[in-house]
Amino acid sequence: MTALLATLFGTATLYTAVTSRLGAMVNVLALQGFILFFIVLLRTPHLDGATALFLLTETLLFKSVLIPRFLLKTIRLNEIHREVEPNIPHFHSLLLASGILAMGFALAFWSSENVPGVLPIQYGIALSTIATGLMTIITRRKIITHVMGYMIMQNGIFLLSLSISREMPLLVNLGILLDLFSCIFLLSLFFGKVKTTFGEADTAHLETLRD
Repeated sequence: MTALLATLFGTATLYTAVTSRLGAMVNVLALQGFILFFIVLLRTPHLDGATALFLLTETLLFKSVLIPRFLLKTIRLNEIHREVEPNIPHFHSLLLASGILAMGFALAFWSSENVPGVLPIQYGIALSTIATGLMTIITRRKIITHVMGYMIMQNGIFLLSLSISREMPLLVNLGILLDLFSCIFLLSLFFGKVKTTFGEADTAHLETLRD
């Protein structure tokens, strides 16, 4: 069951490479949060009570509800609904993301025979998700899209922690959550400042900044 959920997680990540609608990307992030919630739920028999409660709250409340709502509010306030001019065409992004996902499945097959103590499908898809998030940051121009790319990477890191650790240390996931909040908060402030100064929150405007 967890392998099926991980595959759905990877397919959702693939959709972010082809869509230009920012709202759709936020919906994918929320879907990924729900998928992570169910993966953690299936792992609760192997967890202590405090760790299970923290991870279930993190995935359901923060990753699935609060953070997506915050991103949607930011999109509406700044009236930016599409990534109109990415650095590369969406079709090329889809090809790259598909190749990355295929490599993830290849890694899953390899790890099943060569890396003991990991969940192969989750491991491969987690690594491909991290790479896809990095690709999103590189190939998109809007600052808000960079925030979403970072969110995709964070979800991949979370899935990776589920795949390689039977115990899922509470402090590791707490660090991920705090890092996530600080990044989104700072980038949102920066996003607003660029929008106010240049009238458009595009990374191309950052080239004009001087000390």
